[in-house]
Amino acid sequence: MSAQGRAVSDALIELHDCAVRFGDTLALAPLTLTLRRGERVALVGSNGSGKTTLLRLLHGQLERQLSQGQRRVVSDGDRGVPAQAMVFQRPFLLRLSVWRNLMLALWLGGVPRAERAARARRALQRVGLAEQIDRPARALSVGQQQRLALARAWAVRPQLLFLDEPTASLDPAARREVEALIHEFADEGMTLVMSTHNLGQARRLAGRVLCLEGGHVVADLPTDRFFAGPLPEAAAHFLQEELP
Repeated sequence: MSAQGRAVSDALIELHDCAVRFGDTLALAPLTLTLRRGERVALVGSNGSGKTTLLRLLHGQLERQLSQGQRRVVSDGDRGVPAQAMVFQRPFLLRLSVWRNLMLALWLGGVPRAERAARARRALQRVGLAEQIDRPARALSVGQQQRLALARAWAVRPQLLFLDEPTASLDPAARREVEALIHEFADEGMTLVMSTHNLGQARRLAGRVLCLEGGHVVADLPTDRFFAGPLPEAAAHFLQEELP
């Protein structure tokens, strides 16, 4: 297969001239980009730059915001439409036990009933929460809640995992635990897109960096090139302000 043929077949999500407005506010300027199978993408930028908006657009939460002529195309070639999951900065947990929160996610994810219990147990073991199975989910520490959110996502076996600032409110130890899990998920073949304010995290976990400013993608580069430079002016200014 030619390089062009591989690029087409590897495309999971394509945005064609997509822009997002909330009332009179342009949250995301028109952009065209392709997300390919196996990529690890970090979205970086200052507050209000459009990172979360782009993440939600890629995940399909903003389809109704698109105007005529703007298209979001999702496909995994002959495999059909890829399964997706999203972990939010502040995961929503029901007033139920850890176990019931996880089982409900599997039910909503269409996992056959006969498989749910085994998958739930494996997921909790994977994130180190097997001993918390009967504990109220909202009584967990912030780091444990984020690991439970990752367990819910992993258990439905998505091909695409979106993460919105997954370690923003965590202490260094909890952050390392969550980063290790994300790294393992990627090694298993998940395609990852994450927004982050932590440039060290972007460097550790991503193979591609998109830098946003004022709703515009001002740089889209492999991680090593992004940090080595040279960069467009807006991206260089952001990097200079953020790096110690």
